[in-house]
Amino acid sequence: MIGLLDMNTHDDRLLKSVAPSDWVNPTPKSRYDLVVLGGGPAGLVAAMGAAGLGARVALVEKHLLGGDCLNSGCVPSKALLAAARRVQEVREAPEFGIKETGPVEVDFPSVMDRMRRLRADLSVHDSTERLRKAGVDVFLGTGRFSTPDAIQVGGLSLRFRKALIATGARALVPPIPGLDQTPFFTNETLFTLTELPRRLVVLGGGPIGCEMAQAFRRFGSEVTLVERASILPRDEPAAADFIRRAFKQDGIQVLEATEAISVLPGAEKLIRIKNEKGESELKADAILVAAGRRLNLEGIGLTEAGIELAGRGLQLDPFSRTTNRRVFVAGDAAGGPQFTHTADAQARMVLRNAFFLGRGKAKDMIVPWATYTDPEVAQVGLTKAVAEAQGYEVETLKVDVAATDRGYLEDDQGFVQAVLKRGSDRVLGITLVGRHAGEWAGEAALLLHLNPTLRALSETIHPYPTGAEVLKRLGDEGQRRRLTPMALKFFGLWFRLGRGGAA
Repeated sequence: MIGLLDMNTHDDRLLKSVAPSDWVNPTPKSRYDLVVLGGGPAGLVAAMGAAGLGARVALVEKHLLGGDCLNSGCVPSKALLAAARRVQEVREAPEFGIKETGPVEVDFPSVMDRMRRLRADLSVHDSTERLRKAGVDVFLGTGRFSTPDAIQVGGLSLRFRKALIATGARALVPPIPGLDQTPFFTNETLFTLTELPRRLVVLGGGPIGCEMAQAFRRFGSEVTLVERASILPRDEPAAADFIRRAFKQDGIQVLEATEAISVLPGAEKLIRIKNEKGESELKADAILVAAGRRLNLEGIGLTEAGIELAGRGLQLDPFSRTTNRRVFVAGDAAGGPQFTHTADAQARMVLRNAFFLGRGKAKDMIVPWATYTDPEVAQVGLTKAVAEAQGYEVETLKVDVAATDRGYLEDDQGFVQAVLKRGSDRVLGITLVGRHAGEWAGEAALLLHLNPTLRALSETIHPYPTGAEVLKRLGDEGQRRRLTPMALKFFGLWFRLGRGGAA
């Protein structure tokens, strides 16, 4: 269960929106056009979308509507990152000619209270009341398939024409000896903190681990990040290098190629680690486990529904349909990229496929992602390693963010890199690193969707001065590279012959 605080006004408001204690499940209709199992981003988008089209829709949620994103993911984490960035801006103010009057003091309880207040404010968008007004029958309780065309919840049977599994994922807890006997946090419980831990050890160097490591360091914790392989392994190595340097500057100890082999519980927790230097111990007041995610597929009646597994996930056809042709999957439960925006896009695609003879395929989606460290790291399309693994011969083109006037004036450190099909103008992927890289990723995704060429980037007009101009600079650099000695010789002859236009 996602952790909330007792006797907290903001968390009480949250619960009244997404899991009201006085909620009475409605009387089921004889048959629904769509029954959605899970009220996270994918489930909410599908339910609201189908109801808006006039379908009879039921949604079943056993915990909190809004899922991980609202309650223990995107929303609370970005609220903390916003506060941490303000702390850093104050510390960096002297570099811009602004004098500090004293050391920066962080009121951590107030930071967390602000997060809870904002989370409660946003909860109305995912609330039972909003769904009810949209025409969705909301059933709070544990739902499971009872037959291939029915889901049971609280003794009620919901028969359906189509169903959507949108049960999401949860934090994966690695089998480290002693960890199960030691209090620790995951993203589902981290936001219950009211006091700043003096020493925080983060197990896992993916997006969650990196974001929270930097935030808590800027709040004042001593932070050590332990990663079995390399931090941000899905991103370009050059992007991960930027984050390593930023972490070093912030004072975060990053231990890569390091494994936590045991935990000794106590007021002062001891984490025994092992790497090429041998074994040693880390002391911590708090441990954050950010070692990956596990799909929520247990206990939902897959056998009764005639739905087969494939490895750790569900067996799906190219159109996100299970072996029960009535039942589709979207969001984290589909086993693909685990992002809120992916869940949203997959839910929309499922509606088209389920009801309008759509043939959309999840594998064809261009899914950008971003890690909201400082600087941010974003990726659209293929990295160099993935492109080469898919058989492409590639080359790269890179431009520093400081090459733009806005980047230089704001001292924004970062770069944008394109992975190109060798010998062509075709863009296979773009990596973005910078203070606002996540904001630029949308334009890069549109490029890859509509016209994946450097020329299209070069011809796009941006307001001056903006950081996103770095994408245009990338396109311009690509155009300049096409000016081979032979091309320059041709243009020289062209102008000498007076072909450059009428006088």
